[in-house]
Amino acid sequence: MTIVPAALQMPVPAKPTLVLASGSPRRIEVLRGLGLDPIVRPADVDESPLKGEAPDTYVLRLARDKANADARPGELVLAADTIVVLDGRLLGKPTDERDARRMLAELSGRTHDVLTGVALVEPGSARSVDTVVTTRVRVAALSAQEIVWYVETGEPMDKAGAYGIQGLGALLVESIEGNYTNVIGLPLPALAGLFRQLGLELREFRAR
Repeated sequence: MTIVPAALQMPVPAKPTLVLASGSPRRIEVLRGLGLDPIVRPADVDESPLKGEAPDTYVLRLARDKANADARPGELVLAADTIVVLDGRLLGKPTDERDARRMLAELSGRTHDVLTGVALVEPGSARSVDTVVTTRVRVAALSAQEIVWYVETGEPMDKAGAYGIQGLGALLVESIEGNYTNVIGLPLPALAGLFRQLGLELREFRAR
């Protein structure tokens, strides 16, 4: 009779369910491009910056708040928040087309920073890890006609800084220094590193 050591009889811990606390189509697309199929559960948090709050502190606080907003045992909750910073000022999503044109005119011919705060929370174990990733982006010198054309496409209206590098906005970007997926809104190398800090592998959460 073969005796199986007790240590080998212990059940393998169940893999937590991956939840994305964001409704961003870009982040969903990036994760699904890796073969992941997370539960999408956008978090509702106050995104107002605090007085005197530094951009990196602000974006990390929002990522943490979103990850913890509705975290449940048995889940692994991923949250991220992306901002555009020019001359120390935050450029959020434009309020209307006029605001989008103003932002693009400010970015024209200049280099700005894109910061993404990423947080990963495992409520059942009370474990959490997070980070902030920065990418430098230089926008080409844009004519007034180019700005009007781009704004009229509608693409800038739901994006920080009024452009999307993964779409038509790529035509406006002259160069980047750093991770490309960070500009989209989810820096994948950093995300894989956060999984490893929790003793997990991102690739093991692939649905296919």
